[in-house]
Amino acid sequence: MKNQLHEKFMRMAIALSEYNIKEGLGGPFGAVIVKDGEVVAASANKVIPENDPTAHAEVSAIRLACKELDTYNLTGCEIYTSCEPCPMCMGAIYWARIDKIYYANTKADAAAIGFDDHFIYNEIACKMEDRKVPFIQLLRNEALGAFKQWKELGFNDTKNY
Repeated sequence: MKNQLHEKFMRMAIALSEYNIKEGLGGPFGAVIVKDGEVVAASANKVIPENDPTAHAEVSAIRLACKELDTYNLTGCEIYTSCEPCPMCMGAIYWARIDKIYYANTKADAAAIGFDDHFIYNEIACKMEDRKVPFIQLLRNEALGAFKQWKELGFNDTKNY
């Protein structure tokens, strides 16, 4: 029975990805967030209609789930996504503290149709000075002031921010 529920939620994510193509709304990606066996949020990729490169299906679903549950911490939730998350989405899923990721297509499947994130994985592994986009550090000592204030206020446990 539990496997049937997982398949039901994954089919919802897949349906969102197909709807997005059919309606000409954007990339073929969908995501559904579930808590306690109930759908909390669902979204397709919204990059094109929102002119927002961060509006991937997973990130959009996370934003909706956080609003719906009135929290930034999605512990206790699971995400069903029509494709293995890209590096940005994977980071967002981890920051949201989602418990489990179910995915359908692989990153290799996505690369085969033009959604290749391999260069990002490579860039993450590079030293800062070897990255294609220059990283230039400025005013670190000034910026450390905000970190010091955060720590002094007792917010050193990032699990609770």
